Amino acid sequence: MTDASASSPRRPGEQALAALGLAAPALSPTDASGRCFPDGGTWRTEVPSVEGPEALDVVLKESAQLDVPIHRISQGSGVWMLTDTEITDMVDACAERDIELCLFTGPRGTWDIGASTRTESGGGGLRARGHDAVAGSLEDAVRATGLGVKCLLVADEGVLWSLHRLRSAGVIPADTTFKVSALIGPVNPASYAVFEQLGADSINIPSDLTLAHLTEIRRVSAAPMDLYIEAPDDLGGYVRMYEAAELIRRGAPIYLKFGLSKSPGIYPYGAQLRDRTLDTARERVRRGRLALDLLARHGADGGMSPLGSRLPGSLNRFTVSPSTEKD
Repeated sequence: MTDASASSPRRPGEQALAALGLAAPALSPTDASGRCFPDGGTWRTEVPSVEGPEALDVVLKESAQLDVPIHRISQGSGVWMLTDTEITDMVDACAERDIELCLFTGPRGTWDIGASTRTESGGGGLRARGHDAVAGSLEDAVRATGLGVKCLLVADEGVLWSLHRLRSAGVIPADTTFKVSALIGPVNPASYAVFEQLGADSINIPSDLTLAHLTEIRRVSAAPMDLYIEAPDDLGGYVRMYEAAELIRRGAPIYLKFGLSKSPGIYPYGAQLRDRTLDTARERVRRGRLALDLLARHGADGGMSPLGSRLPGSLNRFTVSPSTEKD
């Protein structure tokens, strides 16, 4: 495919509006990201909230039927909510199709005994409360990577830095990637750059950031961006499909996440949520097909990374103390 930044996609309603004398101002080339993944692509795809082998099977079958390319599949309940056999089954199924599997590291503040997360302020949110929660997250990481998982979802800055140090020391594989959760996602370029320095390989920004905010972030950081083009209700329920081409132009390298609004939460997943989880997994793939069709209609579907691509390229990091590096 060709690089989307080099093409001239049609903007939504462009000809119709021009006929009415309402043509939009020309796009400024200074707004464009100008960055890409190491494979030369500007965008990849992700299906989130795939909570176990059964949901994964639904996603894989639906993506084959609807011809939806998938680079990454992520899970939100956590490593600790899966058995070794379930993790291995998911690893094997994704490996067969050259898809990156990302599992959440766990304990997190919203599920422990801390009452502040239930106040109007939200307290510390998903962050790991206390030493034991950090230890549990690292335990999840060691266990998951030992079973073949190559991507870990993180919702705490201290956990992220600790995992990056473990990666630098060789405790977990060097090609493990860390993805920052949307629920602690940065909202300005300075904080985005800090997450990159702490070891993040892709960073989920909140879906309510403006196009100008994406441009501001891209001026300071090359770390891949994750963005729900349809956000779950607990993240605002925003639907930004018609902006997909411009999100790519400004945010590249970017993962387009196919979320689902107007749908109840499913974390932490269990059998009591089976039907809802399978139905929403299927619909997320369909939403992906709608987004890809829209890009194609606008001539903006070029520049997708080759399937199987997962690494972020060279990124800026804080210096890791030699005492934590492998001898």
